[in-house]
Amino acid sequence: MKRIILSISALLLGGFMLAQTPAKRPDNWFNLDPTTDKVNGVSTERTYKELLKDRKPVPVVVAVLDSGVDYYHEDLKDVMWVNPGEIPGNGIDDDKNGYIDDIHGWSFLGGKDGKNVDAENLEMTRLYRKYKPKYEGKTKADFKSKQEKEELAIYEAVKKDMEATKAKYEPGYNQLKFIREGMVKMEEAIKAQQSTTVITKETLEKYSPEDKEAKQIKAIVSMSLKSGKTTYDEFKESVEEGWGQMSTMIEVGLNPDVNPREIVGDDYNNLYEKNYGNADCKGPHSFHGTHVAGIIAAKRNNGVGMDGVAADVKIMSVRCVPNGDEHDKDIANAILYAVDNGAQIINMSFGKKYSWNKKVVDDAVKYAQKKGVLLMHAAGNDHLNIDKITHYPTAKYEDKGYASNMITIGALSWKPDSLIAAPFTNYGKKSIDLFAPGVDIYSTAPEGKYQDASGTSMATPVAAGVAAVLKSYYPKLTPEQIKTILIKSSLKTYKGKKVIKPGSKKGEKDRYIKFEELGKNAGLINLYEAIKLADKVYSIRVPF
Repeated sequence: MKRIILSISALLLGGFMLAQTPAKRPDNWFNLDPTTDKVNGVSTERTYKELLKDRKPVPVVVAVLDSGVDYYHEDLKDVMWVNPGEIPGNGIDDDKNGYIDDIHGWSFLGGKDGKNVDAENLEMTRLYRKYKPKYEGKTKADFKSKQEKEELAIYEAVKKDMEATKAKYEPGYNQLKFIREGMVKMEEAIKAQQSTTVITKETLEKYSPEDKEAKQIKAIVSMSLKSGKTTYDEFKESVEEGWGQMSTMIEVGLNPDVNPREIVGDDYNNLYEKNYGNADCKGPHSFHGTHVAGIIAAKRNNGVGMDGVAADVKIMSVRCVPNGDEHDKDIANAILYAVDNGAQIINMSFGKKYSWNKKVVDDAVKYAQKKGVLLMHAAGNDHLNIDKITHYPTAKYEDKGYASNMITIGALSWKPDSLIAAPFTNYGKKSIDLFAPGVDIYSTAPEGKYQDASGTSMATPVAAGVAAVLKSYYPKLTPEQIKTILIKSSLKTYKGKKVIKPGSKKGEKDRYIKFEELGKNAGLINLYEAIKLADKVYSIRVPF
């Protein structure tokens, strides 16, 4: 699931207040340098200026496995991968790869009729729907086989988890529903009372509500506008964004009676089925994938928007992550598609708590490993220790061994000292390889826009961009060599220092822990140091 934290829609639902950031993030901070700029970016700008200015790179294809990418965006249109063997719009599979008109990539979330899946169930909901008919009301004593007992345990776990998750989200859902409906009535009343079409702090102050609910709505909105930092329209937009997330979770994510998969029209029980989907690799809501793509490769130095990390990258869009939990079958096929069509690095800014069939994804990861393709995976945003609670997909194979070509990324804040770890990032002494900037990252958004967003979903493309630069200037590097370079060159600035443990609260015991307890290497990814190390260890430069 593509869980991100949008700064503009952060709501403290208990008090209906917009969360205010105490200080603004430095512009372009994820590309800045810890030494020269005094912020924990990955030193992109310094690296190009001091180490790479006289070198000639080779293009690298990075596949963005995500919600889709707006390939018309002004900062992305020139960096999109174009399938050289396909003729646009002729309805023919020109390159015989099994996918018709896959110009910039493919979508495994659409039907042949052009319809697309947007909101989806959580994996726990799908497992609940699968097992309920057989296991509801039953106990271990009702079954003899080991498999049935294991399935019963899964059913009991997901049922309990669904109930707890629903209890967590329902209050916010009901509160936002109350606010949205109340704001509609309030707007109508203000317009009627004051003969105005514009709602402002001033018109709100003049508004005289007539009943208890209307008074509550006025109080909620007024409190949010009190500081003067938020306009009515911004508050309304924030409510709508929050409502979109809450309503999707309650009405689709946790609703076993809704099955959006029917749109795709595949045989979902056939986990190794291929060649389904459609060519709409942008999709209906491509914010997440577009934001990720911009972080990696938004065109540098073109005078618009923002600059991505990597200057010589082509973005392949593979749509496989809905607004909900991804399907293992789609992820496996997306990896295979990316590998077979020339991707050298794959960005995977998604994850979930349960897996329908881990083996099908493991098989695809093994294929990527065999073909020398690097996988960058987000650690997740639930401030959990994923050494103890699995966040799928994982580098650990179901049978035995580990994926040597996968790097798992946690998120850093731009704030220094004890606040360096993003408060939402998952962590794990055995599971997290490295950390990268992931808080208040300004990047591309659909329809030519730009926006801040936070999440390990943002940290991972920063890391993928760094990896892509290494691959551009040292094309013979293997995924394992890139991983080694990134780890050994990472900054150990916070090793031995106490930081706030993600998810902890004030006054909580053991709130402050050493940074190295959050991951394997206590390392902050840094492009400048990575290039220096590559120069020293690997003499594989591209000829001028």
